[in-house]
Amino acid sequence: MRKVLQNKDVEIIATDVNGVKVAEISSDEILIGDIRSGTDFLVDVYYQGFDKIILDEKNIAPKFFDLKSGFAGEILQAVSNFRLQLAIKGDYSKYSSKSLKSFMGESNQHGQISFIDSGI
Repeated sequence: MRKVLQNKDVEIIATDVNGVKVAEISSDEILIGDIRSGTDFLVDVYYQGFDKIILDEKNIAPKFFDLKSGFAGEILQAVSNFRLQLAIKGDYSKYSSKSLKSFMGESNQHGQISFIDSGI
């Protein structure tokens, strides 16, 4: 289904996996550009009844992947507050930060935010 979320054109592929509603989001735009737009985006998807979100790395501002910015922590907090799960798929080989790789590994273990290597 094609929708407009936060004034941005997105494609949502909705699936139900054992009663868990999953939204796979596809867009050519940055959907999580700052804390406010990220929170607004998560709220919008949450209120449509989804439990899990799959999103491309390209839909998130690059500062998310710079842990010093605090942006990733704020988004993780918002995901947690809404009891959502967020899977971010992308090519992470371009990131050399050891702290980012540790964050990604720890996040994958806890499941609130998961990083899926798209193998691009």
